[in-house]
Amino acid sequence: MKTLCIITLIGLACLGLKAADSPPQQPYSWRNAVIGGGGFVTGLITSQASKDLIYARTDVGGAYRWDESAKRWIPITDSFASEDFTGIESLAVDPCHSNRVYLAAGIYESTRSAIFRSEDQGSTWVKTEVPFKMGGNEMGRFNGERLVVCPYDSNLLFFGSRNDGLWESHDCGASWQSVPKFPVPIPARVTSGFWRKQRTPNPVGIVSVLFSHGILYAAISTESTNLFCSRDGGQHWEPVPGQPVGLRPNHVSPSSDGHLYLSYGNEPGPNRMTDGAVWRYDETSHAWTNVTPLPPASSPGGFGYGAVVVDPQNPRHLLASTFCRWNPHDEIFRSTNSGETWTPLISNAIWNDKAFPYVKALKPHWIGSLAFSPLDSDQVWFTTGYGVWCCSNIKAADSGRSTSWNFWDSGLEETVPLTLASPPSGAHLLSGVGDIDGFLHEHLDRSPSQGSFSGPRFINTESIAFASRNPERMIRTGTLRMQGSHVAMSQDGGSHWHSLPSEPAPEIPGGTAAISADGRTLVLTKDGFPPEWSSDEGQTWHACLGLPAGIPVVADSVDPRRFYAFDPVAQSILSSANSARLFSSTAFKFPFPSPPAWRQWGKWSFPKLYASAANAGELWLVDNTFGLWHGIDGGSIFQKIRSVESVFAFGAGRAASGDNPPALFLFGVIDLHQGLFRSDDNGQSWIQINDADHQFGWINSLTGDPRIFGRVYLATSGRGIIIGDPCDKPLRFGPPFTALSMAPVKKR
Repeated sequence: MKTLCIITLIGLACLGLKAADSPPQQPYSWRNAVIGGGGFVTGLITSQASKDLIYARTDVGGAYRWDESAKRWIPITDSFASEDFTGIESLAVDPCHSNRVYLAAGIYESTRSAIFRSEDQGSTWVKTEVPFKMGGNEMGRFNGERLVVCPYDSNLLFFGSRNDGLWESHDCGASWQSVPKFPVPIPARVTSGFWRKQRTPNPVGIVSVLFSHGILYAAISTESTNLFCSRDGGQHWEPVPGQPVGLRPNHVSPSSDGHLYLSYGNEPGPNRMTDGAVWRYDETSHAWTNVTPLPPASSPGGFGYGAVVVDPQNPRHLLASTFCRWNPHDEIFRSTNSGETWTPLISNAIWNDKAFPYVKALKPHWIGSLAFSPLDSDQVWFTTGYGVWCCSNIKAADSGRSTSWNFWDSGLEETVPLTLASPPSGAHLLSGVGDIDGFLHEHLDRSPSQGSFSGPRFINTESIAFASRNPERMIRTGTLRMQGSHVAMSQDGGSHWHSLPSEPAPEIPGGTAAISADGRTLVLTKDGFPPEWSSDEGQTWHACLGLPAGIPVVADSVDPRRFYAFDPVAQSILSSANSARLFSSTAFKFPFPSPPAWRQWGKWSFPKLYASAANAGELWLVDNTFGLWHGIDGGSIFQKIRSVESVFAFGAGRAASGDNPPALFLFGVIDLHQGLFRSDDNGQSWIQINDADHQFGWINSLTGDPRIFGRVYLATSGRGIIIGDPCDKPLRFGPPFTALSMAPVKKR
């Protein structure tokens, strides 16, 4: 649907139709609802030219720069206006210019890819879209780094692609050319999608490109010959002699005393890895030495080695991490003698996660990147599937003392919220989040005090609904790790949850929930099954008569007896006035083309229906293609809001005053301008509330706050939950109540 919207806009331009004047704008301030971490940080990259300069890249949430004075991360990709570029494949810092940084961005091989370059540490960017594809959220995404700046010529960069060989730039990343003499053939391209791509023999390609003592190296994710070198800047290549085979390289780290250290796994990860090793290569003698800290066969199921790194201040000081060592957990090993002996660190560590309570339920895993602070050998970092840990006393291990680790994720908000709810009383916000369940956000400026939801824990919480006239009663649905109920209910505004005694189609996870305005009737829709209702809190369930299978149901916000659904076949509203027992079609027929292409990724993706909090029977229908429609009388009458071409996310909040309708918020296209908008007069006029600094990749869903006029909560595709509030003048994005510099993307 996103692609269809773009094509529509291009088509209008080709017909000579000009966009209307830009909608008026209102300044907004933006900040995160604090969770802290939450997603896979795939790489840490330090600067050789500046103390305390360190960057983090993520698989779906963009990139960050560490602010040492504030001890927090600064987002540096919020100006990117496409989800395509929120997956960061690789990051490189110019070793001779501390302000110059590069990003290789492209979330999947099926999406666009680009190299971004900045002269001010990521405050502003210049973009060059490139023909080679990337996979910031695909297999081997923690491998690296694929992107490198030549330490002897800042104009020269190399990038190792997944399917298109080795590329070079001679103008600081402004243009790119294939390196024709790189000896590895380009593997056959697979165009049928991400999951098919995972099953190809060599889907990861060149995982690491680096310079060491004047030699250019490139490592390829293959179990055969996989490390090549060039002694003339990439013109001619040869395999490194004597190299081990049978495993795939993940990371390559050079030392100042003429060695390379490589970590290996039998799979590119991150989902599977059952074997691995760490090897040392002597660049002078060409000798290879196996320095693996712990044999993978020593652990049930085995494991691999994710990362290895050398202290820039001491070439004999190393760290190496296991990967997919699930029992008891992944481990970091430390060596002070070039890998001859190793000491485990995590098993004897002290952990400080007090500021982020949800982390207590997690253990270190997917340790895909390690880093020494540039000028402090006592400070090291590692990344996990949920954030970043830092230790400032690593040398304590020399005397057998415990090392202390802090979860340093302030400002780093990489979660994918799947649903948001803002009730009229209690906590202002509840969230359903991918991979870490969801939260009751009692305080928006700090991580939720109880961690994830109490009671039954879901992998994903996918739907949250509250009774609009009795908001302490709530229902949520999700996916469990083990067998059990996929539906939970709360009687106290989300503080405590209990599983329902039964549910429709219990073998099907997730589903969409609705709850009547008084909280007495529950309706649950599972994909492929007819919706069912319950009036005894899930003891028994009954079919909603008159509804097709898989149709989400919406409760009226005022009348507890009324429920609604959109029928994609009849293209009309189905309405019930008897507590979801029986639905019948209303008279209004939408003039949508038939048959509409509303089934994507195996699930229905047709127009979404919302009930207004202001009046019984008042509805809103939104769609990516057909825009925004306002309905009254239970859906018997609808009117198109003509200025709105597309709606990707929609919600409502508090009215400007008692006489006004609720404020409407949408992420979509109005008068051929894509952005975030607010209307205070039921859609008759709109103001844009975001700007080029504040794009956040993509907005999956949003909701207004029914108690604070103008406030909106955004569920992003990887940047967590964003809070927007009106302000007197434009503010840069930053931590709560603090301004930080961000700037728009500049296209070439």
